[in-house]
Amino acid sequence: MIATNTKIWLSSPHMGGREQFYVNEAFRTNWIAPLGPNVQGFESDLENFLGGSHHVAALSSGTASLHLALILCGVGPGDIVLCQSFTFAASANPITYLGATPVFIDSEEDTWNLSPELLERSILDHLEKGIKPKAIIAVHLYGMPYKVNEIHQLSEKYNIPVIEDSAEALGSRFNDQNCGTFGDLATLSFNGNKIITTSGGGALVSPSLSLKEKAVFLATQARDHAPHYEHSNIGYNYRMSNVTAGIGRGQMEVLDDRVEVRRRNYMFYYDRLNVLEGVSFCQEPEGYYSNRWLTCILLENTEMRERIRLYLDEHNIESRPLWKPMHLQPVFREKTAYVNGVSEKLFDKGLCLPSGSNLSEDDLNRITNLIFKAFEL
Repeated sequence: MIATNTKIWLSSPHMGGREQFYVNEAFRTNWIAPLGPNVQGFESDLENFLGGSHHVAALSSGTASLHLALILCGVGPGDIVLCQSFTFAASANPITYLGATPVFIDSEEDTWNLSPELLERSILDHLEKGIKPKAIIAVHLYGMPYKVNEIHQLSEKYNIPVIEDSAEALGSRFNDQNCGTFGDLATLSFNGNKIITTSGGGALVSPSLSLKEKAVFLATQARDHAPHYEHSNIGYNYRMSNVTAGIGRGQMEVLDDRVEVRRRNYMFYYDRLNVLEGVSFCQEPEGYYSNRWLTCILLENTEMRERIRLYLDEHNIESRPLWKPMHLQPVFREKTAYVNGVSEKLFDKGLCLPSGSNLSEDDLNRITNLIFKAFEL
């Protein structure tokens, strides 16, 4: 008899089978140090996947990648960084590490990402005060690409670099170009819940080899070239280990499959739930290709969202409200924000559904059947 109350997670790790081979190879050759063949191999795998024209530095986390990207953009104490508000806190926290100030920008309704209109308004407001923002952090939320053309036109118009937060978007594309290759710098995450994982890890992506090399230098305690330990810069312990990079090498072999399955999960949910009154989805505009890292639905109100979330929880199924915008977070409540109400509405009404690539059809049926029942309560 099939268990009907097995825990279903929001997005659990999914091994492909070859990860253990690369990890065992690290043990067999005693490459347990933070550097080694798996690190270089994983970076090469990522570079090839992204199209071969960008350079990748494998790091300890996506947050570390954002921190280094900000440093490489010259961000320092007192600077202004324009940051998407509707995102995870890791998009904003590294700004404060450097003594800079985040200014939060609300979303547009098509992709739920950074609003070009509000972004330009914030830029002009700061320029009128004699302040030029140092960088823009734009996020491909839940795997949906942001409005690439509009955001990068503003970047070029006002000469402000874009840090492309692709933590949730490996495998997503805009006009057949991979996310992670649009920004002046881009960041990836391989946290345990991402589309592929190294248990914990991230990467910095750059079109410039010299910037990649500088990132690696800073990530390895900024040790100068000398026979002794010489340091002319503040450095960090941010390099990915050879062991966890081995997990990443195995995961890269199944990345295309993981994207295909997550997109299939989305279509299953869409086909089953789109008939329910008051349920809507974020659909792909023309030219957009989302990895559908998480499938999200919008309900009529918070009460309905919570009814479904709690009902799923009662039946041992994890779901989660959409990200609470940064401008509503207690830690950032005093920061300037340009808002239009979109992200607050999404937070109030939105729910992330289980989306892992290891979900079975029975799991998906169980989830959707319970959602139908929650509507009847």
